[in-house]
Amino acid sequence: MISVFRWLLRIFTGLVALTLAVVLIGYYFLSRSLPDYSESFRLEGISGPVEIVRNNANVPHIFGQSDADVFYALGFAHAQDRLWQMTLLRRTAQGRLSEVFGARTAKTDELMRRFDLYNLALRSVAAQDAETQAALTAYAKGVNAWIGQVNAEARGRGAPEFFLFKNEIAVWQPADSIAIIKLMALQLSSHVGSEVLRARLSLILPDARLADILPDDTSPGVTALPDYASLVPGVTPSTAPLRQAAQEMVGFPQLEGASNAWAAAPERSAAGGSLLANDPHLAFTAPSIWYLARLQLSSGGVIGATIPGVPAVMIGRSDALGWGVTSAYMDDQDLHVEEVNQENTEEYRVPDGWKRFETRRSIIQVKDEAPVTITLRWTDNGPVLPGSHYDLASITPPGHVASLSWTALSEGDTSMTAAMRLMRAQSIPEAIEAGRLFVAPAQNLMLADAQGVALQMVGRMPSRDPRHQSQGRMPSQGWLAENRWNGFLPYEDNPRVENPATGILGNTNNKTVDRPFPQHVSFDWGDTQRIQRWLTLMKTREVHTRESFIEAQLDTVSPTARSLLPLFAADLWFTGEAAPEGTPERLRQRALQVLAEWNGEMNEHLPEPLIYTAWVRALQDRLVRDELGPLAESFTHTQADFISRVYRNVDGAEVWCDIIQSAAIETCTDIARMALDDALLKLSETYGPNVESWRWGDAHQAVQDHPVLGNVPVLRYFVNLRQSVSGGDETLMRAVTRGSGPNPYENVAGAGYRGVYDFADPDSSVFITSTGQSGHPLSRFYDNLGELWRRGEYIPMSLDPALARAAAVGITRLDPQ
Repeated sequence: MISVFRWLLRIFTGLVALTLAVVLIGYYFLSRSLPDYSESFRLEGISGPVEIVRNNANVPHIFGQSDADVFYALGFAHAQDRLWQMTLLRRTAQGRLSEVFGARTAKTDELMRRFDLYNLALRSVAAQDAETQAALTAYAKGVNAWIGQVNAEARGRGAPEFFLFKNEIAVWQPADSIAIIKLMALQLSSHVGSEVLRARLSLILPDARLADILPDDTSPGVTALPDYASLVPGVTPSTAPLRQAAQEMVGFPQLEGASNAWAAAPERSAAGGSLLANDPHLAFTAPSIWYLARLQLSSGGVIGATIPGVPAVMIGRSDALGWGVTSAYMDDQDLHVEEVNQENTEEYRVPDGWKRFETRRSIIQVKDEAPVTITLRWTDNGPVLPGSHYDLASITPPGHVASLSWTALSEGDTSMTAAMRLMRAQSIPEAIEAGRLFVAPAQNLMLADAQGVALQMVGRMPSRDPRHQSQGRMPSQGWLAENRWNGFLPYEDNPRVENPATGILGNTNNKTVDRPFPQHVSFDWGDTQRIQRWLTLMKTREVHTRESFIEAQLDTVSPTARSLLPLFAADLWFTGEAAPEGTPERLRQRALQVLAEWNGEMNEHLPEPLIYTAWVRALQDRLVRDELGPLAESFTHTQADFISRVYRNVDGAEVWCDIIQSAAIETCTDIARMALDDALLKLSETYGPNVESWRWGDAHQAVQDHPVLGNVPVLRYFVNLRQSVSGGDETLMRAVTRGSGPNPYENVAGAGYRGVYDFADPDSSVFITSTGQSGHPLSRFYDNLGELWRRGEYIPMSLDPALARAAAVGITRLDPQ
């Protein structure tokens, strides 16, 4: 017996030793790709010595003797910290994810090939000005220099992720950077999905009810739209859920359609200098899509957020100018239904007859499976998209295909040049002129300099015929001349506001102009709620400071909760006698009592945000499920304007409250009570019966997952980041919930970057990202900024070289070979 025990002990000890050895060996190989930030290199491709000074937050401050050398070093630094992320973004744009991930990304690759983004990027290189081409070339050389170091000195294959896949890393090319900008344009363009949803709803709802669930624009001159059936006959109405092909954009944040930016002119600033705040919102990933950097160029120093793979500070400041962006929601996409010639399916109808599709074969290599060959087809209006994408099959009649017009499908895309010129601009007029070359994505450019502030929408705006059948709001017949684009409107037609009398400018993706079609910019805007809270905060002070802008950026009061709760809870508060403990009625009364004393603050430590969010989610589902069936799943987040219309009975909207399938006539109060009971039942099952002990933060955790290692058992606990956070879908500190699935309250998107710039003392400006600078999970800089971000703190955004050197974690020196 003793001998058996000894043998078991020896086996156990051996297994422990073996496991420890495997862990140590694995750590050794994985840590080989951690860069030494104090290392020196002799490299080809630079003209003089370059220093990459990394401050205590690992933000690189790059100093060189020429701009080309600075961009070279930025490429080198990006590759040191984010090589895997960069190659993944490139593969996504190229439509080559399946070579690594297999069949699960085949549909994504197919979509990328049909858009042809990478080939368009290749052809766009020649459209850039000489300075931009030189910067792209120098940057690519810098990236390739680090790849060369990885290959020559066995530096752990460049990143831990490469151990799981093929370790060949293709050289970086100038087109790769342009392709990432085009990929960004895809992520920030949402009108295709809006057109499909509106078309499907118009087939099953009367006009008045369609105006409830998707409120019409109220600009002067807009006439009522026809229903989709009259535009494109032959489509069968259906309430089936939207069927999206698995479009997994590995490594790139998915669209969440929100951002904030505001600015104050010197006369509205307590210190006498312009102020600017910006926080773009995208889906969370680990690492963040943003990478902080400072570049010392011949035009002066610039500091802010870059995107790994792109040689430009996309949002940030210099000593003379600050710039931020918000999604413009410009309608830069139109779907067309193209009639196919049934006698020759290689042709489609055009205004004067039939025309052959432009056709090309493309082969998608799929890991561990046979290659997939697809046929790419283009029309005059744009690429043909299969019915499996964007649920196009549901709105495409037999004998037809769908095509897409989109501003980003340009082979002369000068957006990269625009970004480079913006970064070098020294004043608002220079920045506005730089915006002329932006093609896509369309953005609101918020600007501030020593003299004032401005907002300029950038991006090409399609020129549509006033007779356009659907005004671009639903798919239209592609063979009719009035439905086709007539080029683009002049840049001067893009909305612009300079130095308003109030001295304050702001945008939260809200409607920016009130113009009739076709100069309307868009019918679908990204916000009607946050802007109200922003206006309130701006009006509370005569003058503002850096601190008041930070306070607004971190504000967690929901204007939606403040406006909706009094509507749908009005007849439920303080009604009836106290119910017995342990009954659903008593639980409802306790929840209502808690909500009655709530000010709408979505604080992570409170139960009220959780009760409200669950209630309004259940309420909206009860309102729309009856009429829409499974299609109701398309509405995963609160449609505040819809609920307001229903409970104010605008144009008879309270009809949504009656359940069609039941004999009784339900009132809106009945639906609100039933929805609250539904919500409380689910919450009590998860968090227990004590309402007062519930916490919003227990359900509302920021989910920042590694796009690859985050799915690997055990490893996911080390690479995925989870943080309890305040805020919600409609707060200025936006913390977007998932909206569906088993964890609908998880925070999956928000401000991955926050910056506040004060031109009274530019070096007092501050910024932060949601994770850290490094993409290496073993690096201490993988998540070093995350806790600061969660607490609403920032790090200095100084251009002072001495400050960067004073607490540098390392200085990398590059010398010419």
